[in-house]
Amino acid sequence: MTDDPTTVHKRRKDDHLSLAEQQQREGGRPNDFDRIEFVHHALAGIDACDVALETDLAGFTWGAPLYINGMTGGTERTERINRALAIAASETGLPIASGSMSIALTHQETADGFRVLRKENPDGFVMANLGADKSPDDARRAVELIEADALQLHLNAVQETVMPEGDRGFSHWPTAIEKIVAAAEVPVIVKEVGFGLSGRTQRTLQDLGVRIADVSGAGGTDFVDIENARRERQDYTFMRGFGQSAVVSLLDAPAESRLVLLASGGVRSPLDVVKALALGARAAGVAGTFLRHASEGGAEALVPVVERWLSQMEQLLVLLGARTPTELQSTDVLLRGSVREFCELRGIDAGGFACRSMSGN
Repeated sequence: MTDDPTTVHKRRKDDHLSLAEQQQREGGRPNDFDRIEFVHHALAGIDACDVALETDLAGFTWGAPLYINGMTGGTERTERINRALAIAASETGLPIASGSMSIALTHQETADGFRVLRKENPDGFVMANLGADKSPDDARRAVELIEADALQLHLNAVQETVMPEGDRGFSHWPTAIEKIVAAAEVPVIVKEVGFGLSGRTQRTLQDLGVRIADVSGAGGTDFVDIENARRERQDYTFMRGFGQSAVVSLLDAPAESRLVLLASGGVRSPLDVVKALALGARAAGVAGTFLRHASEGGAEALVPVVERWLSQMEQLLVLLGARTPTELQSTDVLLRGSVREFCELRGIDAGGFACRSMSGN
């Protein structure tokens, strides 16, 4: 007997969660954040009282340049995770994004797994999440479902390609994005799901009316591995590591771009956050690392982790002499290894980043 569509969709949600948790247990691989180094200037430090972590995005402000990125929802198990994440967001003031909500639009009985994000976090900044192929009406329904302050539209062509039951046509996505952006009553954030946004893609998004994009690059949760594990023959192993990292996606940003960039994918520590900010991100999102703590110990385990991250981020700004997250873009950073090679191949002046404090740029 064939399972009904709701059961199939729920099973996929739980599979994604289990496989993401397995990747976290196995430990993260080195990624491009390891190829970025700050030049230490021993007399650059300032006083902690002079640092403000607030960050301005296109039309709204977050208390810190850090957010809990979209993960999951739609089943009993994922609802428990979302509850823990929402409580942690409420207690620490972090913005939080839902996982993909398409299941809630087609199977209304799953909606509580997403509503919990607002129920447990009534005054926080909450982002709904849908695929880029959805309609303006779908977007409106998703936003209303969790009373969202913003909407993430995710681009996941690589994931869909490896997913056994995934889509096989993507040419309509730009038109769909343009329509949603034009109709939306809340800010729209277009994001990848771990394969990066090239400079060309960033230009296209800006032309479509998008004002905020999350470059969400390779190096964190790998949806090629997740979807390949769900295939009977696991015959897409050759695509592991496909795409660009958040680091090189930030470096590839067009000089004339007006996009506000966020960064996620492989963010493992407060230092990774600060590196992303130094490369032009306005804020950084964390998924897998926070998921592990929420899954193992609930909100009680995650809250002190988030509080420690916020404190350590502030300490790093003090050390680097940056009064605001934006001032980190004037710090000197060294681009090493494959990151430097990427810059050379793409015509980006890697050496210029090492001398920014002297040039005043």
